[in-house]
Amino acid sequence: MDQSLTSHAGLLAWVEQSAHLCKPERVHWCTGSDDEAQWLIATMVAAKDLIPFNNDDWPNCYLHRSNPNDVARVEDRTFICSQSKEDAGPTNNWMAPDEAKKLLYGLFEGCMEGRTMYVVPYQMGPVGSPFSKVGVEITDSAYVALSMRIMTRMGTVALETLGTDGAFVPGLHSTAELDPEKRYICHFPEERLILSINSGYGGNALLGKKCFALRIASAIARDEGWLAEHMLILELEDPQGEKLYFTGAFPSACGKTNLAMLESILPGWTVRTVGDDIAWLRIGDDGRLWAVNPEAGFFGVAPGTSEKTNPSAMETIRSNTLFTNVARTDGGRPWWEGMGPASKWMTDWRGNHRPGQDLEGGKFAQPNSRFTAPAKQCPTISPHWEDPQGVPISGILFGGRRNDTMPLVLEANSWEHGVFLGATMASQTTAAAGGAQGVLRRDPMAMLPFCGYHMGDYFAHWLELGKRIPNPPKIFHVNWFQKDDDGVFLWPGYGENLRPLLWMRERILGEGKAIETPIGTVPTPDALNLDGLSLADGVMERLLEVNHDRWAQECDAIAEHFEKFGDKLPTALSDELAALRKRVG
Repeated sequence: MDQSLTSHAGLLAWVEQSAHLCKPERVHWCTGSDDEAQWLIATMVAAKDLIPFNNDDWPNCYLHRSNPNDVARVEDRTFICSQSKEDAGPTNNWMAPDEAKKLLYGLFEGCMEGRTMYVVPYQMGPVGSPFSKVGVEITDSAYVALSMRIMTRMGTVALETLGTDGAFVPGLHSTAELDPEKRYICHFPEERLILSINSGYGGNALLGKKCFALRIASAIARDEGWLAEHMLILELEDPQGEKLYFTGAFPSACGKTNLAMLESILPGWTVRTVGDDIAWLRIGDDGRLWAVNPEAGFFGVAPGTSEKTNPSAMETIRSNTLFTNVARTDGGRPWWEGMGPASKWMTDWRGNHRPGQDLEGGKFAQPNSRFTAPAKQCPTISPHWEDPQGVPISGILFGGRRNDTMPLVLEANSWEHGVFLGATMASQTTAAAGGAQGVLRRDPMAMLPFCGYHMGDYFAHWLELGKRIPNPPKIFHVNWFQKDDDGVFLWPGYGENLRPLLWMRERILGEGKAIETPIGTVPTPDALNLDGLSLADGVMERLLEVNHDRWAQECDAIAEHFEKFGDKLPTALSDELAALRKRVG
């Protein structure tokens, strides 16, 4: 799009300043059109940045390989550049704004010489929605431009929303030299500015995703009185056609997408997808909490995704999908661990051609390999997923990977207790972020890497919002990942997760058999609909067990977790911990 098609003076000035700094050979304004997408694809295929898959089986699907040093979010290189270090809080890396700009603008100087600068206007949220916000990413990556077309409402539609004087979140990105020692992802919450350099990986480079939709948006939400959350949104329809909507916060690679696309295993019940990763929530005129999915696509973890674990995802990604760091079979098809049997020969994510049974050469797909696919292709997508007002939320789920301690499903006693459950949730780490895997860490509301300000203030914002919701959702905690003494999962998970969801629905409607425990309300062992599911004797009781000794240890671990927030920890949460200690005994 020619820049003369927008008369937004602030945007034009910022693009000119960025071009002067980065010195690109040419500037391309993205429209989001089909012709533009095909041009971007052809450009990348010619440069060997994209490799086509077999078009008969996987039409319009392509493979992108990132640099092996650039395969995940880099939390140690991600900074909140608030004016005050105190505002960033103890769970964020902080850099002074002036220092960050001096450092990064020095790295941006001339970094696009000989390259194309893509100006990517994009909208987060449905067209015509009062929830929606506009961002503009400037990047030298055609892969980013193409991905943003899938993940957001990109191009002309965003500029139309922006108008001549609308507010937008500027983001400047360059792959530069892909030098991990000079890799920085910096967020300036007061200025609503994002600067990212030396990474091409999704979470670091697709600035509409975690950078805008969570880190910057969480600060905007605090200031404007709403919530920007790392949450799925799902629709549950009963056999009579009545619908309830849930949001759910889970750390990355802990089953959010699978739950959002859950395939019903019980006749008459239907689960539909509104969103799989991010939710923006506001109090509606009717006193309920309403949510929109600000994204237009899915950026999902490929390994473990299969026809068995998530058939809806497999159907979604069958066409018009960008795959990153997966393997490629000799037949030109994508492959990853957990997808199915390996082919005789495959090319792994690093480009090495080797026999499919060669396990010595390491995994064929990078453990954090991804698919980027349009949400509208999902067979379970809700007809309400783009409703401008969003959908009304009746239940909020918190969950993570815990081998023990947390029961299968737990209902909070109150909004404050629910915030306590969210603020203390823990999970074994996965490949979605750099660092060791399988380590138990506290990840409050699954927002530890994504909250754009002090998490103590974030907890207080949740608590304050609860006081302003006349009809608040019920809050639950779930844990699909308990194991027996031999390390085998006790609960089958995947589609079977519908069963705890139905119990949560009953509780929302004032029904459902339950018992009060020191940690909250859990189902009785016979409360869940287990029709067609065979569990060994005693397994259901173990899945719902509340072990007092473990919970005494959990209280100590929570106290240690709370210490880091100092005097910013809301009194309501320290009171909840004291009450829990007393109940556990």
